[in-house]
Parts: sequence; C-alpha cells; structure tokens
Amino acid sequence: MAALHASALTLKYDQRTVIEGLSAGIPEGRVTMIVGANACGKSTLLRGLARLLKPASGMVTLDGKDIHSRPAREVARILGLLPQHPTAPDGITVRDLVGRGRYPHQGFFRSWSADDERAVQDALTATETLDLAARNVDELSGGQRQRVWIAMALAQETEVLLLDEPTTYLDLAHQVEVLDLITDLNRRRGTTVAIVLHDLNLAARYADHVIAMKAGRIVAEGTSLEVVTEGLVRDVFGLESRVVPDPVSGTPLIIPLGRHHAESHTVPTTLELVP
Repeated sequence: MAALHASALTLKYDQRTVIEGLSAGIPEGRVTMIVGANACGKSTLLRGLARLLKPASGMVTLDGKDIHSRPAREVARILGLLPQHPTAPDGITVRDLVGRGRYPHQGFFRSWSADDERAVQDALTATETLDLAARNVDELSGGQRQRVWIAMALAQETEVLLLDEPTTYLDLAHQVEVLDLITDLNRRRGTTVAIVLHDLNLAARYADHVIAMKAGRIVAEGTSLEVVTEGLVRDVFGLESRVVPDPVSGTPLIIPLGRHHAESHTVPTTLELVP
C-alpha cells in the first residue's frame, strides 16, 4: 500500500492562499472522508495531494518521496484522481473513455493487453455502465456520466484513489451504490481511498477516518464517532443539530434544526426511532 502525506503544506491560487501550513496523512488501506463547508479548501487539498497544484511551501510525499519529483506516469500508476468537474473529448465513447484509465500502464513497447481489457470490463460491470459502452459520453445524463467517470478511475487500478464529490448528479440510490462500490474496492484490494463528500451523514456512515476542515485548516480528525458531534457541526457548518446513532449503522446521524425549531426541541432516541 502507498503512503500519502502532506507536511506543512501551503497551497495558493495566484496570490490567494487557500491552505496554509497544513499537515495530514491519508491512512493506508482505509476510507477517509474529507468534509467541511463550501470553500473551506477540501477540493484544493485533494488537488494538492494529487500533484495537480504545486505547493507554495511544504511538501506532499508518496511513499516517502516528494510527489513532484516523480514522473507523472509513475505517479499515475499508484495514485488515481476523479476531479469534481471532469471533461471528456467530444464524441468519445464510454468504452474508450474508461479505457483511458489504462494509460499509465501503457508504454512505448506495451500495447493493449488482456489485462487492460479485463480492467475496463470489470470497471464497466461494477458501475453498471456496460450497456452504455458503445454510446457517446456527451449523450448521457449527468448521473450516467458520473458513473462512467468512476469506471475510468476504477480501471486505472491504483493503490490510492482520490475522489472529489463522486456522488454529484446521482440520486440517493446510486449515491449509496457508488459508496458501496468504493468501499468494496477498499475491502477487496486494500485500496487507500480519500473522498471529498458534502453529505455528512453518508460520510459518517462510510468513513474509517474523517478529516473535518474549516477555512483551509483541519479542525478535527479521527473516526466518525470521534469527529461528528453537535459542536463540530455547529463550528464547521454553522448549523444547529442533534446527533444521534444511526439506527442502521450505529454511526452518527445528523438531524438539522431549522430556524423555526425552538432550542428545547427534542429528537427521538434511537430506541424510539426503531419500531
């Protein structure tokens, strides 16, 4: 398994500092969820970890080596990224796009192989996009397109997988399917996974490790039971809530309290929620 760490990391867009002096490790072989309010630096951190943003200072290391000192193809064989808004070439088919996930495994003297074909077929099957394989990507719905992008990331077969909002455009059923799929990948292959996710309840349910961010810094990290509290939800999201055990998973379940609910408003206990 590959080790991915940020040390005293500062990331900027032009002269605007988004993250300053941040240090964090992505636990090997586990699923890490990165959560926080909009514009807190979650996606920027993921881009920095993925070698897409060069640090203004500090360092990202992959297996103990500065990620920016390693050849791009070498990094891509170890680390895969699904960005928040990927774009596909005009007219490309689903199978061809997913096949591009095999690019890091190609070389001057290595042509398309049976392993490549298997990886693409497995990724299409896992994401339930096999029946879309011959269609153009630009003909698909937003949800179908998102599943195809996830298939491309799976076809890359990396030790580390970074995903920025992979459930965007998906209905609730497909959100759960995708997170189940990613968790299965982690359990089966030992893939190290880090996901930026907006849905705090799903993040708490699927995470082995949670990183909570605010204003470009980490304010808490640990298991979901350690991190996801009413105080953290108030501090990070500016939201009054009640946090109770999820009756299905036992993980924290956040119940928002709107402006029209009195402070004395009570929430049923888990025992009351379960018939």
